Amino acid sequence: MSVWWNGGVANQDNLELIHAVRHRTKLLISFGDCAVTANVPGMRNMLGGTDSVLRRAYLELADTGQQFPHEPGIVPELLDRVLPVHEVVPVDIFMPGCPPSADRIKSTLEPLLRGELPLMVGREMIKFG
Repeated sequence: MSVWWNGGVANQDNLELIHAVRHRTKLLISFGDCAVTANVPGMRNMLGGTDSVLRRAYLELADTGQQFPHEPGIVPELLDRVLPVHEVVPVDIFMPGCPPSADRIKSTLEPLLRGELPLMVGREMIKFG
């Protein structure tokens, strides 16, 4: 079975899910710039950890009800850093793009449906953005 993972690994739920996905699949595709590099969600990595991010979002910028979200089992705990998928589990195919173009998706899927690995080479298959 092939699985496509979209987005960076940003919280405890993402972390648990990507480990389960990798354990249960033969082929894992890191789909889109956020999954491949952590991209925009990863920008929070420059802010010095989860405390400063949560403080800014829920205390400093709050109009009312200044409080940290904390509801175990409902609000997942943030990881210290947003990670690209390959820093957490092995990835078989990287498909950058924001989002990947329809042609890139088709060029990846068609060989997989034939039981072959796609050729992820050339600008049209590996460029970002």
